[in-house]
Amino acid sequence: MLRWALAFFVVAIIAAVFGFAGIAVAAAGIAKLLFYLFLVLFLIALVGGLVRRA
Repeated sequence: MLRWALAFFVVAIIAAVFGFAGIAVAAAGIAKLLFYLFLVLFLIALVGGLVRRA
C-alpha cells in the first residue's frame, strides 16, 4: 500500500511539473489517503502484535 501511495505521489509531482493542476491535486489526495490508511493499519498491526506477546 505504501508503494501505491508513493506511485500516486510521483504522478502528482510529474503532473504538477507539466501544469496539469487537476490531475496533480487528485493524485496527491489519493496518495495522502493511502498513506494515512497504511499508517493506521500499521499501528493496528503493531498494537496487535504487542498485545499478542503479552
